Amino acid sequence: MENKMIKKTTERYPNLQTVLMVEKFIEKNSGEYKKTELFNKLPKRMIWSTFQTIMSYLESINKIIIEKDKKVVYIWNPNLFNKIKDRPEIKI
Repeated sequence: MENKMIKKTTERYPNLQTVLMVEKFIEKNSGEYKKTELFNKLPKRMIWSTFQTIMSYLESINKIIIEKDKKVVYIWNPNLFNKIKDRPEIKI
């Protein structure tokens, strides 16, 4: 009988507190760090895959972008959102 190695993938999902911590850090330091630098500067340590999940999430909801020079920029503007959310041509 042949022994087969079973590859176990463990994906870690962050809790809300961790997502908010990363988002707040990016907002305060917008455009200063590249992704890896940002990961290393975070106030709380985490696993790279968890960080990647958070970054993908923030990018998918249009809160951050990664510029051509690879720096992470916070683009969410709640003031603009509040100004335009009640316009009849905008459906939320």
